[in-house]
Amino acid sequence: MADPYQTLGVARGASEADIKKAYRKLAKELHPDRNKDNPKAAERFSQVTSAYDLLTDKDKRARFDRGEIDGDGNPASPFGFGGGRPGAGGPYTRSAGPGGGFSSAGFEFGGEGADMGDIFEGLFGGAQRGGGFASGFGRRPQQKGANVAYSLRVPFVDAATLAPQRVTLADGKTIDLKLPAGVENGTQMRLGGKGEAGPGGAGDAIVTIEVQPHRFFTRDGDDVRVDLPITLPEAVLGGQVRAPTVDKAVMLTIPKGTTSGKTLRLKGKGFHRKDGTRGDQLITLIVDLPADDAALRQFAESWQDARNPRAAMGV
Repeated sequence: MADPYQTLGVARGASEADIKKAYRKLAKELHPDRNKDNPKAAERFSQVTSAYDLLTDKDKRARFDRGEIDGDGNPASPFGFGGGRPGAGGPYTRSAGPGGGFSSAGFEFGGEGADMGDIFEGLFGGAQRGGGFASGFGRRPQQKGANVAYSLRVPFVDAATLAPQRVTLADGKTIDLKLPAGVENGTQMRLGGKGEAGPGGAGDAIVTIEVQPHRFFTRDGDDVRVDLPITLPEAVLGGQVRAPTVDKAVMLTIPKGTTSGKTLRLKGKGFHRKDGTRGDQLITLIVDLPADDAALRQFAESWQDARNPRAAMGV
C-alpha cells in the first residue's frame, strides 16, 4: 500500500505530464524484457504501473488525495485505523499522551476509565461483537493478489488494423486480446482478475504493447508511410499500378510526368485513432532505373534536355 507519488518519485502536486514522464522513465528501466533475471524488477514494474494508473485517473487521484482510498485503490479505513494514505492520520490519530489513546481536536479517548465501545456506540449506534463493531468501522479490506506484467509483441500491420491478438497467460490459459484504438509502443492494457490469486481476489494482468517494425511500412503519427518503386515509362506516361496498404493491395493511379519523391495520399489507410477515425497512407513514388540498360543509355544519349533542374538551389 505504497504512496503512488513516492512510487513514481513525483511531488503531490505534479502535473499529468510530469507523472507520465516519470512513469515512462521507470517503465523503460524496469521493463521485464530488460530484467529477465531480476524478479524484483518485475514486481517494481507492476507497482509503478499501478501507481501510474491511479494518478492518471482524475477521480481516483482526488479520492486518494482526500484520504478516501489507499495506494491500491481500496477504501481507506476511517479514523486512521490501519488505513488511509501514508502520512494522513484522518480525524483520529494515535496520541503519545498517557494511556496511548486516540485524540482529535484536543479530546482524549482511550485513557484510563474510557470505554471505546460506549463511545462508538453512542456516536454511531453500533454494538460490539467480539471486539469489533457491527457498523464495520475499522475493518481493512482483504489484500488482492499481485499484478502480473506481460510484454506483447504485435506485428505492425496487426497494430494498424487492430487485429485481435492471442495471449497465453501464466496459468496456461489463452485469451483473444482486442487492441485499443490509438495503440502504440508502450500502450498498456489491464486485464482485471488475470493476475496472481489473493485473499481479496486475483490481481490484474498488465500487458505492455510493443509494435514490431515492418520491412517497408513506417509509422508517422497516425499515418503510414511507404516508398513505392515505379518504372520510367510509368513515371513518364502515367497509368495504374498495384500498391500495398496495411489493409490490402489497391490500384494506384500514377500521374503523367511523375518525378521521384512525389507523394500520394490514400485516405483512411493508416492507424486507428481513439476518436474512431483513421490516419492516411502516404506513398512516396521512387523512379527505379535498370542498371546498365543499353536501350535506356542510347535513349538518354540521344535526348536533349536544356533545363537546369537545380536552378532553384542556386547551382
